[in-house]
Amino acid sequence: MGIIALNNTIMKTRISVIYGNNIKKMTQTLLQAENAAERIGDKTASIVLKPNLVLYSDPAQGATTHTEIVEGTIEYLNDNGFRRITVAEGAWIGASTEECFRKLGYYDLRERYGIRLVDTKKDEYVKVSPCGIPMEVSRTLMEAGFIINMPVLKGHCQTQMTHAMKNLKGCISDKSKRDFHRLGLDLPIAALNTVLRSDLTISDSICGDLDFEEGGNPVETNRMMASDNPIILDAYAATLMGYEPEEIGYLKEARKLGLLESGEWEISELSKPIPSESGPKGTAKRLSVYTEPDEACSACYASLIRALRIFKEEGGNPGNMKIAIGQGYKGKTIKIGVGSCCSEATINVPGCPAKASDILTMLRRL
Repeated sequence: MGIIALNNTIMKTRISVIYGNNIKKMTQTLLQAENAAERIGDKTASIVLKPNLVLYSDPAQGATTHTEIVEGTIEYLNDNGFRRITVAEGAWIGASTEECFRKLGYYDLRERYGIRLVDTKKDEYVKVSPCGIPMEVSRTLMEAGFIINMPVLKGHCQTQMTHAMKNLKGCISDKSKRDFHRLGLDLPIAALNTVLRSDLTISDSICGDLDFEEGGNPVETNRMMASDNPIILDAYAATLMGYEPEEIGYLKEARKLGLLESGEWEISELSKPIPSESGPKGTAKRLSVYTEPDEACSACYASLIRALRIFKEEGGNPGNMKIAIGQGYKGKTIKIGVGSCCSEATINVPGCPAKASDILTMLRRL
């Protein structure tokens, strides 16, 4: 899983990355790049789509999966002859999945495409005990022929990050969710991923709230990602959030369980980052005083904002620091710059886009 050794050669897990504003088209481009139809194969296979609908919230607020991703996937599957499609999800304790389905357009999708909707809160459960942890898992997911996971890349108040692995928590009963929290989340999440495996992950990293799972402080990146390995995709996502993979508890537990033998990946860019079309909001706006953007691409800018946030939480003080970022700095001599566009800076964090973890290292050294 993840790293495959053949004749002492390490094969890295591919992660497809795309940038843009047409979410449905981006989704379908990712599916094509990942050869999803060929991977599924059997036209009669039961395909389950698992978005993140933790509670009712406009996806623009950074908490829930953009409905266009689900619709784009359904259209792609239909165009390739697949008809047995189910959308399954269970909102967090105290929230209504049916309200999410209704307000976010899922009943309309059912009407137009003939898909099945399953509220996992009301599903039958399969009782399993991976790592000795009893849990009730949705029968719909357990018996699926192919699972397409559609998480939002965002922060979390307990696990720091929530993404592909943790998104499967929406497939268990409310009782099991309570048990997960009682046990500290990290080991239960890793254990769940030993019995319920996503066949393909389409990551909604369009504008996730990089601080809190409930949304409200979205940070625009206009980015989506895809991979057949949710564990390594989470390891890469951690670096985009400003963490090293081993800093995320459930990834550390996944390594102990043999799910993450290495953090090796290679990025296949299907398009280049695009400049942000809107100014920073919320937390990002408050931290923007330390930046000097000039035609900055949203993905790179999001990495800078995330790194600044962590740096300040650690007690760091940027003082009067101004960090240049954006295409407008190409070829210009500046003091501190982030991204390949600022390669002429005296102090530069390379990358297109630069990773938040690398920017954070630079801030700590300064």
